[in-house]
Amino acid sequence: MVRSYRTPRVVVRGLNHGPRREARILVYLVIACGLFFVAQWPAIARDAHLDDSQPFEARMSGALFGVMFMAPLVFYAIGGVLTLFMRLFVAGLDGFDVRLALFWALLVVSPLSLLQGLVTGIIGLGLEAQLTGTLVFVVFLSVLVAGLRVAIEVARARG
Repeated sequence: MVRSYRTPRVVVRGLNHGPRREARILVYLVIACGLFFVAQWPAIARDAHLDDSQPFEARMSGALFGVMFMAPLVFYAIGGVLTLFMRLFVAGLDGFDVRLALFWALLVVSPLSLLQGLVTGIIGLGLEAQLTGTLVFVVFLSVLVAGLRVAIEVARARG
């Protein structure tokens, strides 16, 4: 995973040569969502401490439901829409390759989301949280684009 920060195309290309099983990339997504859930804990604790109108447990259960149950469905939908969009330009593109790129990019940025969660929980919303959020987004986008380029290469090699 650490190599993905330097050479994301090489890493995704290596993952693409592995076994093509949906269960493998689903594990990437579930682990990423689990880390995204953990990343929210400091901010949830801060919000519950500053505003007691909604109890901590209610906030945690809402975050758990949203991140662990709803987010994977949303990410699968995003993968499907991204596949359909890219098929307009690249014939023979496989949805598995697009989902692999998307889910791997999510997994790669999940440690950075932990950092962003700490910053938000300790300092609160502000410039620091925006900067770390921007860092997470830029890394996610760069790994995703590299993975999608690999998916295009694979589609052209097949076709």
